[in-house]
Amino acid sequence: MVELTETELKAAVTIFGDRLDLAKRYVEHLATSGTERGLIGPREVPRLWSRHVLNCAVIESEISHGSHVADVGSGAGLPGLCLAIARPDLELTLIEPLERRVIWLQEVVDDLGLDNVTVMRTRAELAVGMVTADVVTARAVSALSNLAGLTIPLLAGQGEVVAIKGRSAHEEIDKAAKVIRKLGGVETSVVVVGQELLEEPTTVVRIIVRSAQKIA
Repeated sequence: MVELTETELKAAVTIFGDRLDLAKRYVEHLATSGTERGLIGPREVPRLWSRHVLNCAVIESEISHGSHVADVGSGAGLPGLCLAIARPDLELTLIEPLERRVIWLQEVVDDLGLDNVTVMRTRAELAVGMVTADVVTARAVSALSNLAGLTIPLLAGQGEVVAIKGRSAHEEIDKAAKVIRKLGGVETSVVVVGQELLEEPTTVVRIIVRSAQKIA
């Protein structure tokens, strides 16, 4: 059992509410089969709540009610499964190319009974046309200049990218600005989320997308 500190518990209760037990079961999956199968490093187990699950789940405040969310490079379900647990109103599509990760994700989805999640084994660029999302999320996938091309096309001309980034977020935006504009990004900003809940709040790059056709 991965114990929560008092601060982590307060944040977890705020974010997950009456679904906290589901979040705890997810963390146990991460700590056991997730580490055994190489989805999470063993050294990460003591900080699964703070560094991974809460860090991801807190971005739920940036996503509108009832949105279809595509999580690119979902890996261990970060942030996709965190959002599915925290927000049963959301429809999640987890996009992951590696078979062993897809198998694990499906096992966790089945065990937790998450009926708002679909797991797809494919690459993000191949999912265009098969998946049309309102919001696309990503964490630790790629630099923003490359990530923009993997995420924005899944919005089919309108929606938002909510990408979890680190301290270099502003720098990445500067480098990716031309690519983002070319793909239909009309506004890009850095948002710090969870300052009142987490010891280390989460930095998010938010890209608002509207194509010329949609504007017309």
